[in-house]
Formats: sequence, structure tokens, C-alpha cells
Amino acid sequence: MSDARPIGVFDSGIGGLTVLRALRACLPHENFLYLGDTARLPYGTKSAETVTSYALQAARLLVRWGGVKMVVIACNTASSVALGPLAQGLAPVPLIGVVEPGARAGVSATRNGHIAVIATEGTVRGGAYVRAIHGIAPEMTVSQTACTLFVALAEEGWIDGPIMEHAAQRYLAPLFSESTAGAPRPDTLVLGCTHFPVLAPVLANVLGPQVRLVDSAQTTADAVVGELRQRGLLVAGATSGRVNFMVTDSPERFVRVGPVFFGAPISPDAVETIDL
Repeated sequence: MSDARPIGVFDSGIGGLTVLRALRACLPHENFLYLGDTARLPYGTKSAETVTSYALQAARLLVRWGGVKMVVIACNTASSVALGPLAQGLAPVPLIGVVEPGARAGVSATRNGHIAVIATEGTVRGGAYVRAIHGIAPEMTVSQTACTLFVALAEEGWIDGPIMEHAAQRYLAPLFSESTAGAPRPDTLVLGCTHFPVLAPVLANVLGPQVRLVDSAQTTADAVVGELRQRGLLVAGATSGRVNFMVTDSPERFVRVGPVFFGAPISPDAVETIDL
């Protein structure tokens, strides 16, 4: 049986397009509805209560207006603080966040048991990755730091060059210059914000080949495929699915900067401005 209802994906802005990109690659026949809450970004500097309220509004709109069969939280901050309330508020619609898949990928990637995490202030403050990683492998050492400026640089499309490289060196040096409590230096870096995958080339250049970079987008996509298959919700057929976008502000900017994250042009006709 085939279920052609769209998969809903939401983020505070355009960073979640990296997750949508991975989802499209794994599920080319599925329809997607993406919501970027561009009027209220960034989520990473806001309180947990505010982020939870915003996330509930976004997810409920996807279910109510978009008729989606699943919701993917393509935002680490929202996944870290609002997953429980969202799961309760959206039931029985299945829900998947990006933190748990990213944590599992980090545990799988490390060779020495020390994982570094870079994320927004809200994700780091809430300790979601530390809890998720220790829930899978309690013996792991986890170091983390907030890289707030990375979000702004990515949103501006400044994903390479001397400014980005200098910011990367300033943020990463404290994480990788010294051992922590007798543990070896981290050998794995989890990109704990969906904006960060587009910065991966610069981060890899700064850190060198001895550090593995983990992007939760692909592992999140794998989790979505598994959940859809288990629930019998996959689209059957050979036709390509469609993607529609909604934003809460600045559709022109979304069309201009979004392709850096999405990996493909975004037609202005496919973007609708809505009010949450």
C-alpha cells in the first residue's frame, strides 16, 4: 500500500535543508513539505520554553494544514528541548528528531571514546547530546561548545574564506588542544546543528584528517526510512516526489541562500509565506 501524503520537515530557518537534502536522496519518490520559521530564527539563543512553543506551532501547522504523515524536526535545538512535548502533542503522527541519530553516528565513528560536539547555545546548555551519547555508551567522554557565530555565517552564505576559517580555529582550539580529565583528545566531531554541514570542508581543513566529522542528516534520513517502512507508509512507484516550502518571513532570501544548504535551486513559485 502506498501513502502519498507528504513528510513534514521543519527548522528555525534554512539549516534544516541539509536534512531535507539527505531525505530526498534516500526517498526520491516521497513528497515533502518544508517549513522554515525564518521570522523567529535563530532558535539556538532562545529559552527552552520559547523554542518548545515555536516548535509546537510549526509542527501542528504541518499536521493540520499540510496533512503530513510524519514530522521530522530538522533542528537540533528544537529536538533537544521539545521532542517530548511534540511527541505528545502530535500523537499518533510519528516524529523523528536529529539528536538521537547524530549521537548514534558519533558513537559509531569514534575510535578512542572521546567525542566533541559543536552546536547552538541552547543545544549545548540543555546537554541533549551528552545525555543521548551516554544513553547509548555511558563510557564515552563528551566535550561540547556552542558555536553561535557559525549559524550567522552559514545563513549569510559565508561558508569558506578567512573569516570562516578564523572563527573555526577560535571555536575548535579549546576542544582539541588539550586532553580532558586524562582522556585523549577527541577523534570525532559531531556537527550538532543542521547549519553546520555546509561548513564541513573548512572544519575538516582546520582539524585535519585524524578527526572524523559526523553529520546527523544522513543518519536521520536512515531513521526516517526505517520508521516509514515499519509503519507501511512508504510511497510505492517510480515517479519523483515534489517538494513545497513554507517560510514565515523573507522568502526572497530563502530562495537566494537556501540552495547552499539544499544542494539544488529553489523556485520562488515553490515557496509560500505563512503566518504561524
